[in-house]
Amino acid sequence: MSRDGLDHARTKMSDAGVHPTAIDVFSRFYDLLEAGQTGTIPESTVSPLTDVPRHADLDVDPEVARDALASTAIIKLNGGLGTSMGMDRAKSLLTVREDGPDGRSLSFLDVIVGQVRAARRATGAPLPLVVMNSFSTQDDTLEALGRFPDLRVDGLPLDFLQNREPKLTADGLEPVEWPSSPALEWCPPGHGDLYTAMYASGVLRALLDAGYRYASVSNSDNLGAAPDATMAGWFASSGAPFAAEVARRTPADRKGGHLVVRTDDGRLVLRESAQTPSEDADAAGDIEKHRYFNTNNLWLDLEALSTELDRTGGVLELPLIRNDKTVDPSDPSSTKVVQIESAMGAAVEVFDGAVAIEIDRSRFLPVKTTSDLLLLRSDVYALDEDYRLVAQVDAPLITLSSAYKLVHDFDARFPNGAPSLREARALTVDGDWLFGADVRVRGEAVLSAEGGVVPDRSEVGPDGLASRDA
Repeated sequence: MSRDGLDHARTKMSDAGVHPTAIDVFSRFYDLLEAGQTGTIPESTVSPLTDVPRHADLDVDPEVARDALASTAIIKLNGGLGTSMGMDRAKSLLTVREDGPDGRSLSFLDVIVGQVRAARRATGAPLPLVVMNSFSTQDDTLEALGRFPDLRVDGLPLDFLQNREPKLTADGLEPVEWPSSPALEWCPPGHGDLYTAMYASGVLRALLDAGYRYASVSNSDNLGAAPDATMAGWFASSGAPFAAEVARRTPADRKGGHLVVRTDDGRLVLRESAQTPSEDADAAGDIEKHRYFNTNNLWLDLEALSTELDRTGGVLELPLIRNDKTVDPSDPSSTKVVQIESAMGAAVEVFDGAVAIEIDRSRFLPVKTTSDLLLLRSDVYALDEDYRLVAQVDAPLITLSSAYKLVHDFDARFPNGAPSLREARALTVDGDWLFGADVRVRGEAVLSAEGGVVPDRSEVGPDGLASRDA
């Protein structure tokens, strides 16, 4: 390979208006990739994370908590389109609840705004909300936020843009060309771009200049990560530059990012699935050994972040993640490409003194599939006056067939809303079923592959359908 690939990529990014700092970050990763690095983290180089403090055990003075929250900004990652669910706009605009004030339906973004407003009322903290958008989500998101004129704080921006980078051919690390759909030549750099985007956009400096010392960062599709004064007080008192919220792994969490300790220097490290060698998959999936997964809820000391970024010229030294794809994700025969990515949680290894804290599942309610969406729309959760989703029972395991994968098809099969799931331990839908009104699910319910109609006011249980009186 020659340096032509990097030169061509840098020119392409510059011509597209990508910020020079983002180009420098890409160049660093390109050099690592060209040198043969894959970002893998073998089991032999790490040990399990243990002795993690628990959110449930925190005892923080209320005044300390209020003061810390008053210095905290809320940052939400909002670049996703929900393409895996068939969406073509910001996933955060998808309806998640039908029980808003006056019976209005609420999107993820509506609930997030409600949580921020409620925390402001309860604590007096200004709590600026800033979202990291992509080019694809910015317009729709800002239009939606325009309905809340009281949201903007101290002249701070409501959003900033994540960067983009070219996909590279797998056989030559050249920027791929795809004339039939040029947009497919580009990809996001992973959510590790958060730090570059904050720095290059000026948002980091604006927050510091406005007096904000800390940031609570989470994904916009995780409605559990509401503003938390106790957590803010703990983080401020800890003196840590960085904190990751982690949760206990269950059998459903065998795959995915989890925190480990690097044995040669004792630093916390995030190991994503793509960074796990195949021969270590079983060890990485051992939930008794590696107990904690990364929730992508983070706490940042903005002064520490600014100092580190100033030192490196905006190029935070995150580990590389090599992601092998095809240029057209829907066409496995299209050109093989490499996407250079990084994870924002991986910054845990960049900062001396970074810590982790264990949370329960109430702060981790992500929606990645329509199965997750059905659960959050159901009566398993109630929306309280502070716009928090409060579990009424233990959440059942929901498994829907491919007929429900896309949101449009999902909504068409639940025209009367979600069935009652409070009495369910699990719901498995193998076929294509149309659900009527006032359906109740109990026990470990299964609907067969034959498909059909679930009538109004019927019951679904372990033996399938059963009628009941209205």
